[in-house]
Amino acid sequence: MLKPLLGLVERGGLKADVPDFRIGDTVEVHQKILDGQKERIQKFEGAVIARHNGGVRETFTVRRLVQGEGVERIFPVHSPRIARIVVLKAGSVRRAKLYYLRDRVGKATKIKDDAKRQGRIDADLKAAAEAASKAAQAAAAKATAAGEMSKTAQKKKAKKEAEAAKKK
Repeated sequence: MLKPLLGLVERGGLKADVPDFRIGDTVEVHQKILDGQKERIQKFEGAVIARHNGGVRETFTVRRLVQGEGVERIFPVHSPRIARIVVLKAGSVRRAKLYYLRDRVGKATKIKDDAKRQGRIDADLKAAAEAASKAAQAAAAKATAAGEMSKTAQKKKAKKEAEAAKKK
């Protein structure tokens, strides 16, 4: 009785844009950070060594080396603080948890590549880049059609006007 109701409530908190990533993949997590009054994006890149739970409570652990020291962070998959997750490299492993990587150094931490999934990931990244490029071009065309200028054109115009004012 209680589980179906919890499922309905949790369904509202699930993100739709979570990519298919697995243990062993190298991912780049874009996290929103509050820096004073500004909000900025901080990237954390590393190998996924574990995934826990499911649904809204799902988390994953990412490990990377910083100046020879291993750093692990646990991220909630469906958190609003996670801007996006980008899969950079598909890895092929035979375990559900890669905690053994903590004790290894150098080449021993290398994870075997999954060529099939990597091809799909590369195609998806390329398609996303093309879509973003087309959207930017469309926005620029719309702005010029409406008589507006881009930021760089506005800066150049202001600079020319300032130089002309100095000459007079």
